[in-house]
Amino acid sequence: MIHITLPDGSIKSYEQNITSYEVALSISEGLARNVLAAIVNDEVWDLHRPIQSNATLRLLTWDDEQGKDVFWHTSAHLMASAIEMLYPGIKFGIGPSIEVGFYYDIDFMDYTISSDDFKKIEDKMAELVANKEKINRIEVTKEEALKYFKKKNDEYKIELIEGLEEGTITFYKSGEFVDLCRGPHLPDMSPIKAIKLLSLAGAYWRGDEKRKQLTRIYAVTFPKKKLLDEYLLLLEEAKKRDHRKLGKELELFTFSQTVGVGLPIWLPKGAALRERLENFLKKVQKEYGYQQVICPHIGNVELYKISGHYQKYGQDSFRPISTPQEGEEFFLKPMNCPHHCEIYSCKPRSYKDLPLRLAEFGTVYRYEQSGELHGLTRVRGFTQDDAHIFCTPDQLEDEFCKVIDIILYIFKTLDFKDYTVQISLRDPDNKEKYIGSDENWKKAEKAIIDAVQKRNLNAVIEIGEAAFYGPKLDFMVRDAIGRKWQLGTIQVDYNLPERFDLEYIGSDNQKHRPIMIHRAPFGSMERFIAVLIEHTGGNFPLWLAFEQVAILPISDKYIEYAQQIAQQLENQGIRVTIDDRSEKTGKKIRDAEMQKIPYMIIVGEKEMENNTVAVRKHGMQDMGSMQLDAFAQIINNEIKNQLS
Repeated sequence: MIHITLPDGSIKSYEQNITSYEVALSISEGLARNVLAAIVNDEVWDLHRPIQSNATLRLLTWDDEQGKDVFWHTSAHLMASAIEMLYPGIKFGIGPSIEVGFYYDIDFMDYTISSDDFKKIEDKMAELVANKEKINRIEVTKEEALKYFKKKNDEYKIELIEGLEEGTITFYKSGEFVDLCRGPHLPDMSPIKAIKLLSLAGAYWRGDEKRKQLTRIYAVTFPKKKLLDEYLLLLEEAKKRDHRKLGKELELFTFSQTVGVGLPIWLPKGAALRERLENFLKKVQKEYGYQQVICPHIGNVELYKISGHYQKYGQDSFRPISTPQEGEEFFLKPMNCPHHCEIYSCKPRSYKDLPLRLAEFGTVYRYEQSGELHGLTRVRGFTQDDAHIFCTPDQLEDEFCKVIDIILYIFKTLDFKDYTVQISLRDPDNKEKYIGSDENWKKAEKAIIDAVQKRNLNAVIEIGEAAFYGPKLDFMVRDAIGRKWQLGTIQVDYNLPERFDLEYIGSDNQKHRPIMIHRAPFGSMERFIAVLIEHTGGNFPLWLAFEQVAILPISDKYIEYAQQIAQQLENQGIRVTIDDRSEKTGKKIRDAEMQKIPYMIIVGEKEMENNTVAVRKHGMQDMGSMQLDAFAQIINNEIKNQLS
């Protein structure tokens, strides 16, 4: 007999080799019908994989993220199986689940495929689901795995297998389709009730633009058609909120092939929006004791060799800039932190100088592949709301907690209510990805965990997601339509102070090494503004809006009165525009609505005679006539409440 510990702490005894499905069945038939996979000793398993020793067990359903992951991973195999039947001889790259749905990268050889083919693929997938074919896990040796895919002449799977360590490798088989896969999967395809192929894209094999471009097919599946219908409605809403579409309509930013792909150009309205966000954060930072600095956009290559960025980011950076002086090379900076280390070291430091908090809206550059560029969310030049805190060991936890407070205040102010917190740690089995000693990593990771506990944050731990120089705390925000974005980040770094030989004189009159905290509450201005546009649908909070009030005179006779009103409002710091076109009032209102201006003032004879204004709020009915001072008070109170 073996003992199975369930999430509620209860322990049940079963015969050895019992499966997770059989445990679910012993609890209730309803649970067994809905269970998709299981977590056995912190590892996600197939339901029919035998449990051979004492274990902890958590059963996964559609309500669990890991359950969805297994569901969509299995769906990727279902799609691949259907496509292989329709297009014999094709070759497969990888087919992972993603946040919502899945994709598969496929070499279609001599076949051509378009979205017109989606229906027949969906029909074939539905046919395979109806067959209820079992999905079997098969353990093979590396030699057997290579032999199988060499017979199929599949260079993609062969390359993946050659990169695996010797030992047991797993295949998954459903019907005639066999794939190299770690798993886990559903027991069969029958839970998949709703299927939708979404889009096609090009994807270079293994993300290398020098390799062959495969066809990536994105799709999604659900256990109920109702869930698919709801998701498709969300997709339609997402299209309306697309920051690229709204950015153009609202005249916020543009891109130019002549300037260069992935290099955003901020138009007046977008620049003003960005400036207000920067000023907002600068004000908060000043209250927390930060000092603003400005650094060049380039640095000597040696600077980034010292920091390690040259070694770690060299392949993703623009090529070095050679100067007329032989052997002299500069780099477009990939990060701001090396420059800030040099600011720290520009003069001797004492423990009395610490913590030293240096902040900069610093623009950095990464050579992202052209196929991965996407509006403002993936660009080649972006500005980080960067800051680096140099502190003593006894100041570390308090400083880290203060940064958490700043990020949470920003989220509250901008109405990001739904967020999760992720502690990103080093992968202990892949230490070559990182720099620094084990001792420093342990101290840095403990500092983050302690700060999270002190602020009572419910955080998840992700192994292998740390930055190359230190662990970090990442804030994942869900926007108004449920999509997840990684925004704010805080990192603890013992390594860069060591690499730059940073020191301070302690109270004992001895030299000590400071600890460095990297933090960016917005993350990058470009990405944050893209998320903000889509979260708000372009309806920015009043304090951020480019134009807070549009004054609409109903004819030319009232333009002078409109100008008087505008002047009085501007005197109170309210941003105003006057629509003095010779257009009908209805069109002016529609245009102001399209530009998402928060308030409209309509003025005509009645308003001019009574020295009042008729007010309309964006997206709502008229608010009626009122005195201008009363309206200004409404504006100022709303802004005050948003920033409180």
